[in-house]
Amino acid sequence: MAKCFLWNLLLWEVLFPIAVIGAQVLSKVGDSVLLVAEHPPGFQVREVIWRSLWPSEELLAMYFRSSLETLYHSRFLGRAQLHSNLSLELGPLQSTDSGNFSVLMVDTGGRTWTQTLQLKVYDAVPRPTVQVFIAVAGDDQPLKTCQVFLSCWAPNISDITYSWRREGTVGFGVESHSLFTDGQVLSVSLGLGDKDVAYSCIVSNPVSWDLATVTPWESCHHEAAPGNATYKDVLLVVVPISLLLFLVGLFFAWHCGLCSGKKKMDACTDQVAAETENSLVNVS
Repeated sequence: MAKCFLWNLLLWEVLFPIAVIGAQVLSKVGDSVLLVAEHPPGFQVREVIWRSLWPSEELLAMYFRSSLETLYHSRFLGRAQLHSNLSLELGPLQSTDSGNFSVLMVDTGGRTWTQTLQLKVYDAVPRPTVQVFIAVAGDDQPLKTCQVFLSCWAPNISDITYSWRREGTVGFGVESHSLFTDGQVLSVSLGLGDKDVAYSCIVSNPVSWDLATVTPWESCHHEAAPGNATYKDVLLVVVPISLLLFLVGLFFAWHCGLCSGKKKMDACTDQVAAETENSLVNVS
């Protein structure tokens, strides 16, 4: 009886095709989605059949003689629920659930109505990673400024977009000519008044979004505070001492090479050690 009913519905769909293409339905992995069955005013529904059309054609649910049936062995077995208003709920969704679905309805007068819906399932966007790169200062760059490049990255997810926001301003607060690589890289010139300015990278797709915020001035090179040794100061101390020790080692090796025999070597060693000690005292 059920097979006969199914074949009748399919035959009515071919002989009396009244169809409407529904809007695209968007959702994300792990959520549930409701595919709403709509019909014209005055259409008194008697039978309904829900099918998956792509990537494979499968029977998902059926309403026949006031009975709701969803126990078909499709890929949505255990994840499909047909509600009393004849809308079909699917979930929890998987990334492979995207596809086209159709609902075929027959009214009490024998008229058919077919609606097609396209379901698009996206992965949830993860939090991005932002890196700060400092540009090398040129001769024409003003003093006490810092040119930085902010690079934003998120795992390869479909239909992902990047945008930037300067925190504390209305709107996004960045100019389009400062963006590179489809918005993943932002070029920013900072001054002393921008020490506390933060920038946020916003990663989004049609169903989710996330962001990461950085304060780029913290990565800029600053002058050392008074009383603190700078890198140049360290070089001025370390290099002369290292050179002195190197010369002393060469002097010691040269004197040892002039000595021959074990006794002469011992005497030479004592002599070189004494001369080395005197040399260090004179240097001090």
